Amino acid sequence: MSSSHPLLQLERLNKAFGKTVAVDDVSLEIAGGEFFALLGPSGCGKSTLMRLIAGFDTPDSGRILIDGRDVSADPPHKRPVNMMFQSYALFPHMNVAANIGFALKRRGEAAGVIASRVRDMLRLVRMEGFEERRPDSLSGGQKARVALARALAGEPKLLLLDEPLSALDRKLREEIQFELMQVQRDLGLSFLVVTHDQQEAIAMASRMALLREGAVAQVASPRQLYERPASRWVARFIGEANLLEARVRQVEACSVTLDVDGVMHSVEEAYHGLEPGAAVALCVRPERMVLHRERPLSGNVLSGEIVEIVYLGASVSWRVRCDNGLLVRVVSQSAIVEDGPVRGARVFVSYTPEAALVLRQ
Repeated sequence: MSSSHPLLQLERLNKAFGKTVAVDDVSLEIAGGEFFALLGPSGCGKSTLMRLIAGFDTPDSGRILIDGRDVSADPPHKRPVNMMFQSYALFPHMNVAANIGFALKRRGEAAGVIASRVRDMLRLVRMEGFEERRPDSLSGGQKARVALARALAGEPKLLLLDEPLSALDRKLREEIQFELMQVQRDLGLSFLVVTHDQQEAIAMASRMALLREGAVAQVASPRQLYERPASRWVARFIGEANLLEARVRQVEACSVTLDVDGVMHSVEEAYHGLEPGAAVALCVRPERMVLHRERPLSGNVLSGEIVEIVYLGASVSWRVRCDNGLLVRVVSQSAIVEDGPVRGARVFVSYTPEAALVLRQ
């Protein structure tokens, strides 16, 4: 993030379509030079929120400020934003150069200015020499680059990206992700991407807002969302999580003791305001759990039976049905798994007191 000044401010935005609430009291701030992601499942309101920012929809209440100016009632062409659409929306009858320069021509820029800007944009997205090509002769990745160049040609203060990579295969998607990140860093612009693909958001964004049913569930960096989820729902949505339902038994200055189906587990961290008897969940990521043939002498321990083994190349995923009926997942690096337990084997699963997080909701 290159600036702490809020470029975009959303203040208590609400939007409903009939009885369906699409955006529910959303407040967010995005700084200048930030790569921000709106992430969430289908129907969570992220596309509606982007349309409100772009000016394609009008909020029922609340304000949208860009660089300190209230643009809530402004039409799209009067907002200092541009959008890279999911479909790319390139004009099929225009060549690449004309597509990139279209908005500049419409606002009356001189031909020389347009030509210079188009050259700059082609250089930025590494598409020199494609000026005369039509969209139907381009690959998916090339179309994405042209759409990006067109969206940036008008020098917006904020670039909106609506699931821009969903039509690409995995390898090409990763390549374009890297290029988007490089362009964003080179230009120092604020990028706001909407996606339902958590790996895409985690790879590109410096911060993310996770949306659920039109409301903000949590705003944080990708690392914080993964390592410090605010709720069970966030923990389940971001990556995979083993959630052990528990009751608080004892709270000390820097540790908590919990009852997991009659077995005491400990977590080493300060939890202020946590009371004995409270119902909570222990969140442990699969890679923080360890599989054992024999009961380990330390750590928090579960026992059970292996019900599934999946080889994933760099890692191996084990699913263990614990004696209390809970199904947990353990992930180990393939390189350290030699002649591991087979399906049906009795095993022990452990995790350290530092590996778990207590979730109150």
